[in-house]
Amino acid sequence: MKDAQEQFRRCGRQSMQWADQLALHSESPDMLTRTYLTKEHQAAAEQLMGWMLQAGMTVRRDHAGNVIGRYAAQPGAEDAPALVTGSHFDTVRNAGKYDGNLGILLPLACIAEWHRQGRRFAFPIDVIGFSEEEGVRFKATLLGSRAVAGTFDQSVLENRDAAGISMREALQAAGFSGAGIAGSAWPRESVAAFVEVHIEQGPLLLNEGIPVGVVTAISGATRFMAEVCGLAGHAGTVPMHMRRDAAMAAAEVGLFIERRCGIKPGLVGTMGILEVANAAANVVPGNAGFSIDIRAEQDADRVSAVADVVAEIERIAVRRNVDIRLRKTHEASSVPCAPHLQVGLAHAIEASGLPVRLLPSGAGHDAMAMAAIADVAMLFVRCGNGGISHHPDETMTEDDAAVAAQVFSRFVENFGA
Repeated sequence: MKDAQEQFRRCGRQSMQWADQLALHSESPDMLTRTYLTKEHQAAAEQLMGWMLQAGMTVRRDHAGNVIGRYAAQPGAEDAPALVTGSHFDTVRNAGKYDGNLGILLPLACIAEWHRQGRRFAFPIDVIGFSEEEGVRFKATLLGSRAVAGTFDQSVLENRDAAGISMREALQAAGFSGAGIAGSAWPRESVAAFVEVHIEQGPLLLNEGIPVGVVTAISGATRFMAEVCGLAGHAGTVPMHMRRDAAMAAAEVGLFIERRCGIKPGLVGTMGILEVANAAANVVPGNAGFSIDIRAEQDADRVSAVADVVAEIERIAVRRNVDIRLRKTHEASSVPCAPHLQVGLAHAIEASGLPVRLLPSGAGHDAMAMAAIADVAMLFVRCGNGGISHHPDETMTEDDAAVAAQVFSRFVENFGA
């Protein structure tokens, strides 16, 4: 037992050290930013490939730029469906070190330990460093995992970045082929399951003093952009009852979203963008714009909330004598995690002497795309600083990484048993 605990501590320590090293591949010396197919992104991919080779894996890249390492099965089981794990190695701008990266590095550290022990399993283990998940450069998300899952939308190859470079051009410059992405899809029968390790990106585990949790589902999401057209006027001369104030109409919508989405756990609503066109302190706003993001673990809860919000927007527009135009920009159903994989993770947590905490994921993950070809599961790991993520203050501890390594290792060692 003592030797095993030291093994898990080594895994935790190694994954944290690798995260520090991977963070050096950044487009800015002052903050971590690593977007799809930049030279820094390519350097990070080379770094991951080197670590995979050292861990006894064979390594390849596909035409989406994914880094794929395989830890071969024991003799006679080479053709068995693989247990697949991994996450993304692109980042948002001014990112933290663990979002995405942990889900590649921690399984890789565990595999390195098995390799040192000469231990193999009755199935191959594939670790995928998904090349793109965040959608920062080309405004399209989950590109790496969609390529593997066979759901890549070829139309996004024409999306252009801020410099006017298309994704197709960027792929070609990096040595890949947009046309070849279709051939990067994995057949369903090649994957036994997909399990993603990820920081929680929220405060629940931290607030409850629990290091890891089992994800029950990845929340579905509906997003809109809205434009409010009222009538601008002088702030001193237009009576309150005669105003067609676009900003106050938007504000009322926001308050309704807050109330409506606060009535049930697992349902959340956000107005992340609120802009007033031609704003001035002495002018009644005539035009405003805002965003709506509504998510829920259960699709029925989300659909019901969206319907109520849309109906209330119509009532607010009539009452305030403004025009509110909605444009849906995103719709994704929730993705439930496979019950049998949740049970496997729960047993691994219990065997580690820890309580089992079940919780949904409000954020999207590569597991959402991988669900098209496999049963999926997620292990959440506690993060500090109030659960902050997508920010340089994103943090976690080496001790929690060691716990996650212990749980992941036990899950793998009992997979299929």
